[in-house]
Amino acid sequence: MAQESNATASITSADVARLAGVSRATVSFVLNNTQAHRVSDATRARVLAAAQQLGYVPHAAARSLRAGRSNLVLIPASVAAVGGLVSSWLDDLHTELERHGLIAVLHAGRYADAAVGARAWAELRPAAILALDGDRLTSRAVDVLQRAGVALLAFAARPVAGAHTFAFDHARVGEVAAEHLVSRGRERIGVIMPGERGLDIFAQPRLAGAQGVASRSAATVTPVPMNYTRESAAEVADRWPSLGLDAVFAYNDEYATLLMHALQDRGIVVPEEVAVVGADDLVPSALQRPPLTTVRLEVPSPALVADTIDALLKGTGVPDAPPNDAVLVSRQSS
Repeated sequence: MAQESNATASITSADVARLAGVSRATVSFVLNNTQAHRVSDATRARVLAAAQQLGYVPHAAARSLRAGRSNLVLIPASVAAVGGLVSSWLDDLHTELERHGLIAVLHAGRYADAAVGARAWAELRPAAILALDGDRLTSRAVDVLQRAGVALLAFAARPVAGAHTFAFDHARVGEVAAEHLVSRGRERIGVIMPGERGLDIFAQPRLAGAQGVASRSAATVTPVPMNYTRESAAEVADRWPSLGLDAVFAYNDEYATLLMHALQDRGIVVPEEVAVVGADDLVPSALQRPPLTTVRLEVPSPALVADTIDALLKGTGVPDAPPNDAVLVSRQSS
C-alpha cells in the first residue's frame, strides 16, 4: 500500500494567472507593482483577488533576480543587544521601511571576524545592511559587501570608508555619566559591564569614556561584571561594601534599575551611599524610587534612516542628518 504524502504542491503565479484569466507577466506586473507597465484597475483587482483566494506568496529570490536586488534591509544584531530602547526604535524602523517597499530583517549570527560576517550577510543578497555596531566593520568586510553590490549604512564613532555613516560615539555616553558623577563629588565610580553576548561592543566604549573622565580628575573607575538577572544583581549587591564604590554607571536603565533594587534590598541607600546613573531614558526610569538619573541618546529617527536607505538605493540625494549626542537627564538617584 502506497504511503500517502502530506506534501502540498505550492501555488505558483501560473495558478494565479489561470484563475484571474490573465498572463503570468500581468500577474508579475501587478504583484511587483511594476510602474512601467499599465494594468487596468479591474485587471489589478482580479489578480489580487485570485492571489488572495489561492494564498499565493511571491518568491522573493526570483523577484530579486528580476529586479537585480532584493527588498531586504539586513540588520546584524545580537538578541541581547536589543534592549527596550533599540527594540522600540527597530519597530518604528520596520514601519518606515515598509513605506519604501523595504523589509527589515534582524540577523543574529555569531561572527568574531567582521569579514566572515560580511560574507554571510552578502550571501543573502540584501539591498542594504544597517550595522548598529559599525565600529566593528573592517576594510575587508566593507570590500566584501561592496563587491556584492550591497548598500552599507553604519552607526559608528568615526566615518566608515565605503559606508554611509551615522555618527554616534558610545564613549560619549560613558563620559556624560562620569562627568555628572564627578560633578556631584563622587570619586569611586563603578561601571557595570554586561555579561550578555553582543553588548561588549557597546559597553567597552562606554567604559573607556568614563575612564577618560577619571583620568582628568581625582576619580577612579572600576569595571564591575554583571548579568541581567536578579541573581547576578544580588551577588553584586552582596559584595558592594567590599568594592568601596560611591557611585555606579550601570550601562543602561535596565541594568541600573535591576542593580538599584538589589542595593536597596541590602539596605544600601541610593543616592546617599551610592549614586546611580543609567542610560536610554526609558519610560519606567522616571517612575523608580528614587527616580533614575539617565543619559538620553539622541539618535537619528527611524524615518530619517529609512529615507536615507531609500535614497542610497535609488541613487538620489541623501537627507541631512542632525548632530547626535548623549544628554544627561538628572534625577534623584544621583
